[in-house]
Order: sequence, then structure tokens, then C-alpha cells
Amino acid sequence: MKKIIVLLLLLFGMMIIEGCTDLEEEVLDESLTGGASPSEVLDGSLAPAYAVLPGFFQHTNYFTLQEISTDEAILPYRGGTDWGDNGIFIDMHRHTYTSSHVRINDAWNAITQGISRAVTAINVLSSAEGENAAVYLAEARGLRAYYSLLSLDLFGLVFVKDDPNETSTILRGNDAVEYIKSELLAIENEVINTVGPGRITQGAVWGLLSRLHLNAAVYRDPYADNFNFATEDMDKVIEYSNKILGLGLYELSPEYFEIFDDENHDNKELIFAVDQRADLNGHNRLAYFSLSGDQFPLPEFVRANGTDGPGITPDFYDSWVAAYGPDDPSVDPRFFKENLIIPADSCIAAADFEINRGILRGQQYGLLTTAHGQPFLRCDDGVGYRIGKLRNVTRANKTRLVNFTREIDYTTEGSGYSTGYRVEKYEFSKKSDTGRNKGEADIVIIRLADVYMMRAEAKLRKGDAPGALDDVNIVRASRTARGVPPPALTVMDLDILFRERGFEFYWEMLRRTDMIRFGKYEDTWTEKTDNNKLKRLFPIPQNAIDGASLMSGYLVQNQGY
Repeated sequence: MKKIIVLLLLLFGMMIIEGCTDLEEEVLDESLTGGASPSEVLDGSLAPAYAVLPGFFQHTNYFTLQEISTDEAILPYRGGTDWGDNGIFIDMHRHTYTSSHVRINDAWNAITQGISRAVTAINVLSSAEGENAAVYLAEARGLRAYYSLLSLDLFGLVFVKDDPNETSTILRGNDAVEYIKSELLAIENEVINTVGPGRITQGAVWGLLSRLHLNAAVYRDPYADNFNFATEDMDKVIEYSNKILGLGLYELSPEYFEIFDDENHDNKELIFAVDQRADLNGHNRLAYFSLSGDQFPLPEFVRANGTDGPGITPDFYDSWVAAYGPDDPSVDPRFFKENLIIPADSCIAAADFEINRGILRGQQYGLLTTAHGQPFLRCDDGVGYRIGKLRNVTRANKTRLVNFTREIDYTTEGSGYSTGYRVEKYEFSKKSDTGRNKGEADIVIIRLADVYMMRAEAKLRKGDAPGALDDVNIVRASRTARGVPPPALTVMDLDILFRERGFEFYWEMLRRTDMIRFGKYEDTWTEKTDNNKLKRLFPIPQNAIDGASLMSGYLVQNQGY
């Protein structure tokens, strides 16, 4: 089975993703039979629906919408030459995005294609033979529900159809919530728990139901001044969270950064993730995205470096300082992990070289080179590698130090190559010869810590602050691999819980959804002053509306665009 899935994921991973408003994607061979065995037909029908996820979770797609739009990440026009991209990252951060924004269009296309492929898979699998046919059909329905949840969260609507040749019905608000809920409930006892985290399991279904109910107040009335977090929804969050915990299949990772390691597929904290293992054409670029272009994480590959992408905002960094002052935020093992423990100028064997993880500040040290693509400097013994202060040898000013600063903004001074503290949360793949490929860490969609945190929030919104405090402290107390975990919290309220979700889930593409739910998305932060609540939903891409123009009133633009 795995070989067939691998083959098809490789095939579909190379295809160009094109969205379509009415979800009528052309399928050249819907049955994929051609003399294949029943099991091969099952694999071949389901694989294309999963194959959308790696592209959707690439560094500049979903990440842009969920992180660059928030107080967590900012991506300026670096050095006046890099990451300008016609201002798309600046517009996203400032909330001045429009219906022609390319990254919004990319996300829309990926989601609609995911739904389309799931619908095709459902139709094939409904009449397929084989002992796993019912499980595969349930997974296809689960994927359709997940893509629909993404569509509801980002665009405020859901496309519904069962026949690939029909035009979709569009649902919004409570109707959309009820549809997604019904789809997930229909399969909760049909999927199995032995195929995760890269596929839909019972744990994943319950996690998605928890997430749906937690955000249901927003989805029912996205522009409300005050969201109505119904007791029934909070009870469901607690119920499904308890079901996940009751499975006994998942564990909080003692080492926080192992959750995001290159070989994290078997990490027991992961419940649902984008499978990026090597034989599935792993392409996780999140590790290289924030690093300096003069940071080279692998002695084996002279062209594998960072790209000076996004940094964290001073606002987000200051939330750590405020929480831990007068201690340094690094007392929290989720903030930083020091791997490169060396004197300032020294030698190191290739096998011992590993870059630091977490939030990177100040002067950076590492492998030295004279220019990009040139050999790394060796020690006098000809074996070890010289380690020292990094400079911008790949840039115009080759003597300037790679010294990450707190300040980062859109001014000339604030958008240099070293401005902003950087994030190295996912491990830089040991097989990535350019940094831009072969990222093999599974990208987290749902993990056990979020189950505890969602349950904590549901308890808190019901008035059970002590219960919420206990759940948050369970997560904090679990990170013991390097000694003392973060100190236990003694009080809990919504502001503290929001802050704690930021500490636990930074860079994991949850921030925008969290900010909206906690009433923070209209706040002011570095380079962002827009307080328009209509920006909670993204605009429907104009080309999608134009494509549906023959059906009057079918696809209506979201308010404010």
C-alpha cells in the first residue's frame, strides 16, 4: 500500500495546482483501475486528496495568511532587494490585502482543489472493493471536512457537493459549522488509529471537532463585536479532548524541539500532520525560511543556507520578556535550545555541528566561508571546521556581522539582513543540499499540547479557571528533557491563556485564528494599525468571482472588499 501512495504522491506533488470555483476539476482517469488490484485502486484514489497538503503548507502559502498577518511574524523588504514580492508580505502584515493578493489566491486554489479531489475520491471509494475500502472512504470524507474547515476559517464559506459533475452549494455561518460537524461525526467510528499522523485517524477527527467547536462562535458570526461562546460548544471541546486523552496513544514530548525534528513522524505528540518523509517527496521549507542567508547548517552542503525571511515582531518578543522578567525568556525550554556550545572562535568536527533552535538572538556563530557555494574554512588539522562570528559574506557588505536585533520594521534601518530575532523551530533537514528542498519533518496540524490547551480554553470560558490552569500547567511541566521545565503558572485568565498559546504554538500557523477568537486581531502592533474587523475574513479571489460570473449571485464577495 505504501509504495502505491508514495508513487502517486510523487506524481501529484509535481503537478501545478490550479483552483476552480465550482470545484469541477478534470480527472483523466477517475477510477485509476487499468488492471490494478483493489488495494491499488484504493491507494490511487485517496492519495491525490492528501497530495494537496504539502504545497498548501509550504512556507509562503498558508504560513503567510496565518502568521505574517499577525503580531507574531513580519517580513520586510530585506536590504531593498529581497522579499519585496510586490509588497504582498507587507500588505498581509498591515491588513491592506485585497482580492488580487497572490498568496490568498494560492490558498484558495489549494483548498478548492483539495475539496475537489476529496469529492472524486469519495465517489470512487463509495463503490470500491477491498478490505480497507470503508476506512479509505471515511478518510476521504475526513479530508473533505478538513479542507472545508480551512475554507470556513479563512474565507467564511464552505462548498458542498457529492457528485463531481454538480455545481457546489455554498454554505456560510451556522449551516457551514453544522455541515462540517456532521461529516466528521459520520466517520468518527469508521477511521482507524494505526495510520497516523499523516492520515486521518479517530484522534484527528476528534481534534478537528474540538477545533471546530472552539471556533464555532467566530464561524457563526465572524464580524461580531463580542463572540458568543456557547456552553454546548465548550462542552463538546471538553468531550472530544477527553476522548483523545482516553485513547492513551499520544504523549507530550519531554524535549519540545523534538516535536519538530527531521525524524518526527513517530513522535507521540503528533495527532495529525502533513507527512513529509523522504519517500513521500518531503519538501518542508520552514526551517530555512527565517535563517540568515549567511547561516549554513550543514557541513556537507556548501549551498544549503537560509534566506533572511521573516523575523518575530518586537511585540511578540516583548510578551516573553514581560512573562519571565527579570529572568531571560530562555528559562523556558520552548524559547531556545542551545546546540552550538563552543568558544567564540574554535574548531568542530562535522558530526558535532548542529545549529541552535528556537528564537535566535544577537550575534550568530557558525561555519565560515568566503562566499556562497565556496568551501567552508577548515582548521589547521585539515579535518575540523572553523567556527566563528558570521558575517554577510553572501551580501554586498561582506564585513557586516550577522547580529539579529530586536528591532524590525519597514524602515531602511529596520529591514536590513540582520533585523529581527529569527525562528528555527523545525529542524534544518540533514539531507537538504540547498535548504529549499528535502525537508523531511512532518508539519504539525494537531498535536497533543493543543488538545490540552483547547480543553483549558473551553473550561476557562465556562468559568472553570482552576481546571484551565491545571491543563496549561500539564503542558508546561512536560518539557523536562533539559532539566527544569517552565515554572508553573499560579493564575489563569484569557489574556494569560492567549499569551501561553503564543509561547507553545508560535510559528505553527495557528496565530491568526487565535487572535480573532481572543479579540486581538484588530489590535495595533509593529507596522500594523488597521482595526477593521472585516479583515477577519480574507477576500475571495477576484478571478474566482469572475469565473462564477455566469451564475448570478452564486459567489458573493466577503464584506469590505
